[in-house]
Amino acid sequence: MSSGTFRYGPWDGGPDPLASPFTAAGALDEMSRQILEGRTPREALEALLRRGMPGRRGLDDMRRAIERRRREARSRGRMDGTLQEVRRLLDTAVGQERAALFPDPSDEARLREAELDALPADPARAVRSLTEYDWRSPQARETYEKISELLRREVLDTQFKGMKQALEGAAPEDFARIRDMIGALNTLLEADARGENTDEAFGEFMRQYGGFFPENPQSLDELVDALARRSAAAARLLAGLTPQQRSELADLMSTAMEDLGLAAEMSRLTQALRASRPDLNWGGRARGRGGRLGEGLTGDEPLGLGDATSALEELAELDELAASLGQDYAGASLEDIDPDAVARALGRSAVDDLRSLQQVERELEQQGFITRRAGSLELTPRAVRRIGQTALARIFRQVTARGRGDHNLTDAGSAGDLLGTSRAWQFGDTQPIDVVRTVRNAVLRAGPPGQGRPVRLKVSDFEVAETERRTTAAVCLLVDLSYSMALRGTWGIAKSTALALHTLVSTSFPQDKIHIIGFSDYARELRPVELAGLDSEMVQGTNLQHALLIAGRLLSRYPQAEPVVIVVTDGEPTAHLLRDGTPSFSWPPMPETLELTLAEVDRLTRRGVTINVFMLDDEPRLVQFVEEMARRNGGRVLSPDPTALGSYVIRDYLRSRGRHHVAR
Repeated sequence: MSSGTFRYGPWDGGPDPLASPFTAAGALDEMSRQILEGRTPREALEALLRRGMPGRRGLDDMRRAIERRRREARSRGRMDGTLQEVRRLLDTAVGQERAALFPDPSDEARLREAELDALPADPARAVRSLTEYDWRSPQARETYEKISELLRREVLDTQFKGMKQALEGAAPEDFARIRDMIGALNTLLEADARGENTDEAFGEFMRQYGGFFPENPQSLDELVDALARRSAAAARLLAGLTPQQRSELADLMSTAMEDLGLAAEMSRLTQALRASRPDLNWGGRARGRGGRLGEGLTGDEPLGLGDATSALEELAELDELAASLGQDYAGASLEDIDPDAVARALGRSAVDDLRSLQQVERELEQQGFITRRAGSLELTPRAVRRIGQTALARIFRQVTARGRGDHNLTDAGSAGDLLGTSRAWQFGDTQPIDVVRTVRNAVLRAGPPGQGRPVRLKVSDFEVAETERRTTAAVCLLVDLSYSMALRGTWGIAKSTALALHTLVSTSFPQDKIHIIGFSDYARELRPVELAGLDSEMVQGTNLQHALLIAGRLLSRYPQAEPVVIVVTDGEPTAHLLRDGTPSFSWPPMPETLELTLAEVDRLTRRGVTINVFMLDDEPRLVQFVEEMARRNGGRVLSPDPTALGSYVIRDYLRSRGRHHVAR
């Protein structure tokens, strides 16, 4: 390959690195199992995201990993490490001083010992009392000075991560530079709070003091967020101590800040950060999505202020990440999950898993399987067809349909097998065009074609192929949507059955018509797309009367078709329509409800409509009512095992189609 010349070819090093880790169709198939069990599309998608895709972790796996990290962070140590270290250094300094005073017989030495004996038990007050003490022992003075150095570094480390290590062995001018940095930061934050444009000022601030911020923030918002989170963690550290420990540590921190001349500036900074991020937990009750912020550390190893603050900061981030992964708050979205936080907590591979999950919904939408309407997730007709095929395949694994019940008529039609004959085309014919005979007619009409002369067709030349004609059926499937279906666990089965029957009719018997009617307190016709996304309705009422009324109106559109009504229900009618169109509910059912429902049965019976009822319960009143329906209509009553409902309904439909043959 010469310099500057590139050749491209197909990837042959294994799986395509740019290929999607899943197919949208595969994701939809995963969702369809949940939908066919009665869940809504949103619930099915959420279940898929929690479970994950083949080869990719789901949200639940990530949450479990986060919980393990959280337990590790909590067990890292205790929060009172700085107090313990101050007490140790103080006891060491006093002991060293006593050792230096003991050999001295003078009264001055005894007075000094008395002064040491009178030190307060509170280490903060003891450290402050020794501020002006003239140490006899150089070792004791050096140990005492370590307390001040430790406190300065630890207190600054609680606000600025990494400051403890950076200030080890620091000179006075280093602390002066820190004072300048905090003053400049406060000025910058105050200008931002006034609404001023601080972009240029932020750039200048980072050029001067960027070395203090290992996070390398790219904007003032990023800087404020990092500082506020750490400051809030420090506040939670104090809140997690006992009242005595909190008082002692607060005094020590105050003393350290006063020694550095930073008390006022640090107070200004904390107030500004609280005002900029009031949503964080600043040591009070837990707030935010996680609801767990503010829990302390439970390990045995004492941690310094800075390390304990880092541990609490990590715990807060893990809690927020766990809440984002839980997706159980209003308006939850996978876009809420911070990939950087995922990478810090679980590694880069988890970010790949997250991106795959985020891609699921986008792929489903881009490939035309789902759509958003008025903020809700809906399945498209394409997705419903695929889900219906899944439901039908599941049912046909249980039942073998022998013969389709095709029944012949004497006139030619468009839905049957070809007879090998043809006839002249007439307006309105839908039979297939017989191309050979049509062209032959045109040639015979025009005479032998000359070289290069085209064959021109006229309407009179067209012929259509004659086929066997099969009678059509018009089916109304009435599905109970009342909440009792969900309570008995039959709603998902009924939903799956309705989708399977619709798919069977639409694909194998396109000359037939099918309408799905759902009923609870009201009845209404359901489009397949609506049915797939439907949940059972938490309302009282089984208004079969209204459902039969709608079925009669729909069947009247097909006077030449064989009318069939299939009812799937688990309860007797408990509601009917009043004259004003509102539903009336009563349990036990009112006689008027039963009479009006049976009146609709009689009306359909007079029109030759067959009503077959699938009972999903054996309650005596229900059995008595449907037997009366069967007596009046002549239809059948079936009480199948609910898990086999689909195969029974499919069999019944195929049986009804094969019952009426017209002699040829």
